[in-house]
Amino acid sequence: MTNVSRLFEPFTFRSGVQVANRLVLAPMTTWSGDPDGSVSQAELAYISRRSAGVGLGITAVGYVTAGGQGFEGQFGAEHDGRLESLRSLAQAIHTGGARAVLQIFHAGHHAPPELVGGDVTSASDVPSSQPQLAASEVPVRPLTGEEVLGIVADFGQATRRAIEAGFDGVEIHGANGYLIQQFVSGHSNRRTDEWGGTLEKRLRFPLAVIDEVKRVVAAHAAHPFLVGYRFSPEEPHEQGLTMHDTFVLLDALKTKNLDYVHVSLQEYAGGPRRGGNAARSRLEQIAEHLGAGTPLIGVGNVWTPEDALNALDLGASFVALGRALLLDPEWVQKVQTGRSDELRTTCSVHDRERLTMPEPLWTRFVGFMVKDRLTDAAD
Repeated sequence: MTNVSRLFEPFTFRSGVQVANRLVLAPMTTWSGDPDGSVSQAELAYISRRSAGVGLGITAVGYVTAGGQGFEGQFGAEHDGRLESLRSLAQAIHTGGARAVLQIFHAGHHAPPELVGGDVTSASDVPSSQPQLAASEVPVRPLTGEEVLGIVADFGQATRRAIEAGFDGVEIHGANGYLIQQFVSGHSNRRTDEWGGTLEKRLRFPLAVIDEVKRVVAAHAAHPFLVGYRFSPEEPHEQGLTMHDTFVLLDALKTKNLDYVHVSLQEYAGGPRRGGNAARSRLEQIAEHLGAGTPLIGVGNVWTPEDALNALDLGASFVALGRALLLDPEWVQKVQTGRSDELRTTCSVHDRERLTMPEPLWTRFVGFMVKDRLTDAAD
């Protein structure tokens, strides 16, 4: 029997927040918010069940300003009227004993025009690479310098709301091609002012967001409060991010004394495509570059306890579970009690209620299964 004790070692973050183990509920889009932008009862049930057992539960992402909404059925963190909604979300995660982290973002040019009043904004006028958005006739408008500073402040205000709602931390979403990454990337950031040009200038926006979030935490948090940052290491576009760019980003993040960084990967053991050492996994190289001072959350195609242990061997401090917890909400409990042979990795089209999955998420989940002719879905 595999010795899984390493997965269940407690940890205390730099901020003082303590967690029971090294397993994390990955932030997964559910498309299941109420029409008014509040968290729905279905989403609360979904996340409460999957937070039982993990040390850290990270929410689906909430937008920090109305112009940053990224998809239908997304909940907001953009004004104080959201506090009750956010409070219910934090409580749902705490019910299972996990620490609750609110992920926050601005979609940038990935925002559907109809959700942002037709005003799609980004670092520059480069359109989204998402096919349905790339075909839009609505142009992308570069943000003014004043608007950039306003969005930095919006991240801070969303953090204040997370504190007041009872969360244990926030995760700044700088991954998956959204606005923060759009500023970092040479593909999407063509600016010539202080927010663009060299890589160092392109990093000013994420670093300003981090500084503002940490300022708000220092001013408003009466108890230990986490600040994490999520990033994607590479982009396929010409002038897009390479592993070299990511190493420079990591150097900058290390100076900010974050509680953790969270790498967004489809395959935790996958190798780099652009830059870095092709013979070694991206996770391994990122962990090595970070060093021991900054904990790293790894994610991507983790199904078994052996996968999770392998991710730790490659240098991750924590392992996030996405699809594994979608298909088996009791994954953690089964592994901890020696019942790994009972883990479920398939489902039928009749299993929505058994899996406590909101209808919008289930519809897309089944669509992924049919498309890929598999019995699981992408994160």
